[in-house]
Amino acid sequence: MILKDIRCNRKFVTGTASVLALGIVLAGATVNFNRNDKTNTNTTINIVETVEENKAREMVLPAEWLAFSGNAGASSAIMETNVDVVSLENEMLQQVAFDSFGYTNLGLAVVEGNLNVRESASGDASIVGKMTNYSACEILGTEGEWTKITSGNVEGYVKTEYLLTGQEALELAQTEAKLMAKVKTEVLNLRSEANTDSAILSTVSKGEEILVVEELEGWLKVEVDDAQGYISADYVETTLKLKTANTLKELSYDSGVSNTRVDLVNYALQFVGNRYVWGGTSLTKGVDCSGFTMKIYQKYGVYLPHSSRAQPGHGTKISSSEAQPGDLFFYGNGSGINHVAIYIGNGKVVHASNSRDGIKISNAFYRKPVCVVSYL
Repeated sequence: MILKDIRCNRKFVTGTASVLALGIVLAGATVNFNRNDKTNTNTTINIVETVEENKAREMVLPAEWLAFSGNAGASSAIMETNVDVVSLENEMLQQVAFDSFGYTNLGLAVVEGNLNVRESASGDASIVGKMTNYSACEILGTEGEWTKITSGNVEGYVKTEYLLTGQEALELAQTEAKLMAKVKTEVLNLRSEANTDSAILSTVSKGEEILVVEELEGWLKVEVDDAQGYISADYVETTLKLKTANTLKELSYDSGVSNTRVDLVNYALQFVGNRYVWGGTSLTKGVDCSGFTMKIYQKYGVYLPHSSRAQPGHGTKISSSEAQPGDLFFYGNGSGINHVAIYIGNGKVVHASNSRDGIKISNAFYRKPVCVVSYL
């Protein structure tokens, strides 16, 4: 998909050219680029490849470049110039990254586990977020061995050695990007089948982004947490998106919140970014939603079963307006409870969501809660 492994001789050429937004570049061919600026000049690149590389390549061109293959239209004097070919390629890559994913200087985290995003360029600085493997960021600059980035709602510094950039990042991004549906209506029904007569499994709130599994006529098969269902395509916007960092700022609470609740929430937040594994009970190696709440509460002397359906029976049901940090929010699938999350305050929950997102922070009302339960 992307221009790669080429050696170029660049020349300015005057003349005119027919144009294509996307072209096939053949080995040994000459490609003329006409940049839309005041110079009104063309740029010729001679593609040179070895015999082994002598094959057609597909080349994606930035929007502001107009290209055609062959020498047709090239005329008048030809002048040699020392234009930086690397700069040209970088400019093209940046344009493609922006058009595809909205990044002008794309970086991808390549790491086992999580990449910490720190408040400043120091290993002793506070952690303000975590990037899971292949999460994307906008690169803002570098300071020694650190790179300043923004990713989702997180801004900070990461170790440069764990970031993939340039063409390699763009190629990987094209394989890692997922089709996401963003809810436009206040509440959207998640149904068991692709029709309005089927059962409502759950509801999803405005602004939530859902992973699209399959596109159907007028409907989308989607994954919400670790369950699948169908939503109407009329009430969502679909976009190819890359994963971004999880926000992980230290939370502060008023004097009405007990130390136990504060400790429990901060303990749970340590595992944001870790893996989701169905049936798992390891906070570091993999855990599912009820396994996550079970293991967190176990540390504080509350022993819950490994079942989101059974856990509400071991506490006191309260209204969502009464919820305090450390209480559990339970969500349903139409026939009963199928998901659980820990309330962390400020309208947010932390939960083991699914295999794509792992343990993450969400809006507490991203789905309509079936019940809220207090154990402390």
